[in-house]
Amino acid sequence: MANYVNNTTTADDRIELITIPHDHEEAVDQRYERNTPIEINNDSMYTLDRIHSNLNKRETIERTPVTLAVNDLDKIQNNSMTQNPRIVEETTKVDHLIATNILNDIQANLRPIVEYAKEPLLPLSKACTPLENILHDLSVYVKMAIDETSEQPPDGLTVDESAAIRLYTIEWDKPYTSLYSMLNYTLKNESRENLKPYFKYLKLFITALAKLPCIPQLTVWRGVPKNLSMDFPSGTKVTWWSFSSCTTEMTVLQNNMYLGFNGNRTLFSVEAINGRSIRAHSHFNTENEVLLLPGTHMVVQSQLNPAPELYIIHLKQIEPPQVLLAPPFEGILNIFSKLFLNNIISTFRCTSLSDSTVSLA
Repeated sequence: MANYVNNTTTADDRIELITIPHDHEEAVDQRYERNTPIEINNDSMYTLDRIHSNLNKRETIERTPVTLAVNDLDKIQNNSMTQNPRIVEETTKVDHLIATNILNDIQANLRPIVEYAKEPLLPLSKACTPLENILHDLSVYVKMAIDETSEQPPDGLTVDESAAIRLYTIEWDKPYTSLYSMLNYTLKNESRENLKPYFKYLKLFITALAKLPCIPQLTVWRGVPKNLSMDFPSGTKVTWWSFSSCTTEMTVLQNNMYLGFNGNRTLFSVEAINGRSIRAHSHFNTENEVLLLPGTHMVVQSQLNPAPELYIIHLKQIEPPQVLLAPPFEGILNIFSKLFLNNIISTFRCTSLSDSTVSLA
C-alpha cells in the first residue's frame, strides 16, 4: 500500500478494538467534546449520523504503487492474519502525536458524506481504479476477493457487491496498509476532498451493506488498548465517523491477540439498532463481525470499572441531529428522511435495501 512520508500514521485503523468496532494530532479515531456532542471517527455504526469533519493538519502521504505478480496471491493468503484485527482500536504514533480510531481532535469539523451517492454503480474492479495509486497491489486483492466470492452470494447481493465487502475485510500483506485502514483513516482525519478517490468503491460497498438484513437490536463490543474513561462522561454524545467493526462476543476481546487481561483497556458496549452482520461476505467468515456505518450517533449511558485497568463504557445508538451519511439510492433517501424527521427509528432499524422496490440498475 502507499508509503507514508515523514512518520505519517500507518492508518492500520482496522485494529479497532472489537467492533467496539470500526490518527491524527492526539486525535483519535473518534472525536470528542466534553458535555457537547462528541464526534468519533471510528468504524462507525449508523448510516445516518451527524458528520463533523476532521480538518486538522496531516502530513502528506506519498503513494508508490508496486506491482505484484498474480503468482504471489498464494503468498498473500498464507501470510494474512487469521484473527480479525478490525475489532480492536489501534493506537499509533504520528511524530509526537498519539492517534487512535476512537477519539478525534475536538476541533475537527467533518462534513456529511454525501457526494459518493451520485457515483454510478460499477463492477468492483472499475470501482477500485481510482485507488490503484493509493493501495499497494490493489488489483491482486480485488482478484482475491472476487475469487473467494460465490457465484450466487447470499442475501441477494451480486458477486461484485459481496466481493466489495470481502475486499474491505482482507488484511494486506505486511508491511502494506489495508483498504479498510486507509479508508477509515481518510473518513476520520482528512477533508472530504481527500475522500473522492474512494467514492466509486463506497457506492458499491454501501449499496452492498444496505442490502444486508439489519440485525435485531443487540449489544455489540469494540475495544481500545488504553483508558478512555475520562473522555466519555455519562450523557456525552458521540459520533463514530468511520466504519466500525464490532463483535457480538465480548470474550473475543479477552484473547491475547486483542486486549487480553492486562494493561489499560476500554471496552465499548454498544446498543446498536441497525448494524450489519458481514460474516457471510467476510474474508474472516468464522467471526461474528457486525459493522457500524460512518456517522453512527450515540450517547454515553454509563461506565463501569469491574477490574483493575479495565473500563467498560456503555453507549446507546440514538437518532442523529441530521443525516451524516447519504443513502446510496434516492429510493431509500425518503425512508431515511422520514425516519429522522418523524423520529421513528424503530420502523427502519431493520429495513434493508433488498426489501425495497428500489432499482439497482
